[in-house]
Amino acid sequence: MTRILEMGSAAILAFDGAQHVGQLQFRWHDPGLRSPSGIWSPDYWGDFGGRGPTLPPRTLGVFCYHVGQTEAGDHRDPAYQGHGVGRKLLDHLIAWAIANHFDALVAKCTPDSRAAMGFMGGQNAACYLARGFKLRDRWVDPQLRDALLERGLIAEGEDPEAASQVGMCLRLLS
Repeated sequence: MTRILEMGSAAILAFDGAQHVGQLQFRWHDPGLRSPSGIWSPDYWGDFGGRGPTLPPRTLGVFCYHVGQTEAGDHRDPAYQGHGVGRKLLDHLIAWAIANHFDALVAKCTPDSRAAMGFMGGQNAACYLARGFKLRDRWVDPQLRDALLERGLIAEGEDPEAASQVGMCLRLLS
């Protein structure tokens, strides 16, 4: 709690022995936050473009949420994905936020595709909904669509617009 009060952010980390394999960073939600470089900035995760409701004052936002990023860069080790590491990090954050009397948690959900989630980090809406969040808005992110197309991460026959939908998930805690 002190780190958030003093620095504005904190993180929950996952390790496999000494190897860092996952992280979920969180900070105070700022409704006016805009990402200066879109998907290429950590601020992207807190940028909802003015969508969604007015949130309570003690709202935390999820940002920089990755599993399998074992070193600097974009590579994600698939050996750590799909085993519940990210869900457990989120469960710990929810429990901590409740225990520390926060009002709400807000998160940007990713597209459903495992390839998009691996590229972006984060979780899809189904993960958040299973933990008591509500999907407040959903939209296509053109920059994400272009990045997924450039990297060949949209399955053949999949609609690029559907493959690049993100959304705002909200869980009220009090």
